[in-house]
Amino acid sequence: MKITFLGAAREVTGSSYLIETSTTRFLVDCGMFQGGREAPARNQAPFLFDPSTLDFVLVTHAHIDHSGLLPKLMRAGFNGPIYTTRATADLLAVMLPDSGHIQETDARRLARRRKSSRPQDPLYTVQDAQHCLTLLNPVAYDEYLEPHPDITCRFRDAGHILGSAIIEIWITEGSKKTKFVMSGDLGQPGRPILRDPTLIDEADVLFIESTYGNRSHKDLPATLNELEQVVNHTLYESHGNVIIPAFAVGRTQEIIYYLHQLTRQGRLHDINIFVDSPMATAATRITQTHMALFDEEAQHLANWHAAGRGLPKLRFTGSVEESIALNQIHSGAIIISASGMCDAGRIKHHLRYNLPRRESSVLITGFQAQGTLGRRLVDGARRVSIFGQDIPVRAAIHTLGGFSAHADQAALLDWVSGFQRPPHQTFVTHGEESAALTFAERLRTDHGWRVTVPNPGQCLHL
Repeated sequence: MKITFLGAAREVTGSSYLIETSTTRFLVDCGMFQGGREAPARNQAPFLFDPSTLDFVLVTHAHIDHSGLLPKLMRAGFNGPIYTTRATADLLAVMLPDSGHIQETDARRLARRRKSSRPQDPLYTVQDAQHCLTLLNPVAYDEYLEPHPDITCRFRDAGHILGSAIIEIWITEGSKKTKFVMSGDLGQPGRPILRDPTLIDEADVLFIESTYGNRSHKDLPATLNELEQVVNHTLYESHGNVIIPAFAVGRTQEIIYYLHQLTRQGRLHDINIFVDSPMATAATRITQTHMALFDEEAQHLANWHAAGRGLPKLRFTGSVEESIALNQIHSGAIIISASGMCDAGRIKHHLRYNLPRRESSVLITGFQAQGTLGRRLVDGARRVSIFGQDIPVRAAIHTLGGFSAHADQAALLDWVSGFQRPPHQTFVTHGEESAALTFAERLRTDHGWRVTVPNPGQCLHL
């Protein structure tokens, strides 16, 4: 048996793992690389394997760093089934065509920049993405699936975003059966909205994420206090806007939830929320169709929301004209827009107009990968480049780590304590090098586990 770490090895994006046995070959995730100047070239590079030889693909969840190269995979020859949860399949129906549109737009922009009369070839098109969707095979949580005679799988709730899954994989080779567990991205337990990650009791081979493997999140009450203070100060004392870069899937819906919660508690009043992301609008509608996956507290708030009791004004902007009009609002607005790392989408326009204004605030609510605009803001950049313009950073930058959809170090260690015996081999993935190495050492010292932090492109035989 052979494993190749195609991405998310000593880095956070590009999750993809090739597993080969004597009888089958399949991928777990096929994510896009994000952040840094080298990301476009890495996404354009040919796959390190022949996609036409894959039997199937398993997808842990819909975030683009786990799913964004699926249309490219199909375009390169893959034509097999893609298995994922029903909610993830619904989200991919929105996210992959949107990504295809971005690829086409970026290709045209690059051609204009190079003053080329020949159109640049996009990574993939909207049509490619639509074709890729026909390969999706939705499955239910906790049900057994046999994508190949020698493979049995089960998707378990990971509590990260809607539809996210831990995948258990049993691989039979001759008389030997080996159990793989792919953690995907694990959610932080004890939070409202989604259920806690499912505990798994055994694995022979474990792949575990380490996004926050070297740190702890601020507790939620303190985070909500900070959110309340920033919103009230910015809107009513400084008379500016609050700009919130947020992932269209998961984080946008959580921020809306918490703003509603603070309003219900009387801590915020008469706030105007604008969600400026067509994808986030669609994802919010999809979220509402999967309420059965939410915890009891979230369902209670949804009922309160439906009754319209003292809720903030919430508007979803659709057209480009509506988005542009938001830039004429100089105070009193909370604008939530994608992308969450500030590297693409409408958020760049809102940052362009609000970063130079001392009255405004920017709330960073999620992980910012190295090389991204969001990371530069978190690291204290005084000036940034947006659309080729040099923009001074005068707005207040606030990082609210308590909203992270990823488990922190303590939560990761609690999750692995559910195993009744140590896995024979554990691979720490999906974390920047320092986070992955720190978490791997904790697993060795706290649990005595055999742990490897793989390198990008590394191929290992089991």
